[in-house]
Amino acid sequence: MSEKLMTEIHKLDDKGIAKAAKLLRKGETVSFPTETVYGLGADATSDTAVAKIYEAKGRPSFNPLIVHVPNIKSVEKYAILSLMGQKLADTFWPGALTLVLKLKPNSKISKLVSAGLDTVAIRMPAHGGARDLLRASDLPIAAPSANASGKLSPSEALHVKQSLDGRIPLILDGGACAVGLESTIIDVSGDQPALLRPGGVAAEAIEAMLGCKLLRADTDDTAPKSPGMLSSHYAPVSKIRLNAEDVQNDETLIGFGNVKNANLNLSENGDTTEAAANLFRILHEADKIASGKIAISPIPNAGLGLAINDRLKRAAAPRPNE
Repeated sequence: MSEKLMTEIHKLDDKGIAKAAKLLRKGETVSFPTETVYGLGADATSDTAVAKIYEAKGRPSFNPLIVHVPNIKSVEKYAILSLMGQKLADTFWPGALTLVLKLKPNSKISKLVSAGLDTVAIRMPAHGGARDLLRASDLPIAAPSANASGKLSPSEALHVKQSLDGRIPLILDGGACAVGLESTIIDVSGDQPALLRPGGVAAEAIEAMLGCKLLRADTDDTAPKSPGMLSSHYAPVSKIRLNAEDVQNDETLIGFGNVKNANLNLSENGDTTEAAANLFRILHEADKIASGKIAISPIPNAGLGLAINDRLKRAAAPRPNE
């Protein structure tokens, strides 16, 4: 790490956005809220700026980043928007959907963003403050989740502060994220669309709109095509046991639905949308009170439950070197 920074928190208002935009244009990193999670942003066209993201997160250099843009017109500057990609963008943007597209020849997007691939992951956030920042900076912003690599994704400004304090200069505080779960990633760079990561837009809704099934991509620990494809990711300090029908004496139980002995509950009503919004906040809270072990009740593997289970499976996976 380079010299420790003073990390400031500013409100997501005109003054805060102006300060953040100035830092981004100077090649610095800034954390900002989206509807999914808080992102750690930098100028996606600058190798030096993007490298600061990797440095702050301690992120593997082979794990690609998502580029955030304010509108569809901005996409066309850097990538080739296929007919299928255009249909998805028209339906689900702005929103929690990321499209993997072919890079344009001589695209200005840093190769560090795409991890050397000939594709780039792009999305248009639904969060108005995020789009205000994109317009104010007049930059495509590369922004993974604003947390130390492999750790819990942040859905509140305080989570960012706890994870990256002293590593980044500024956090824009826009309150809790409405979705609280990363974007769905769809690869539309080839002939058949593929689900690379389930997320805030249900795969079933995408398949219904396209009128075809999505290919399912496998976990990739060597050269992932998009974020979120590493087998161990989104991990708390505590060890996690999934699909727990009971709880052991040394475990903290996270429930889903009517679980009477749960220490915390993702959704007492069994609502996967509510559970998705609460997921990382609850995991943060459980990690604080747990004695080293967390048990999690079964969650239906459909709709947003698919994305929740994907995150939990990666959180529960053996850590590197274990």
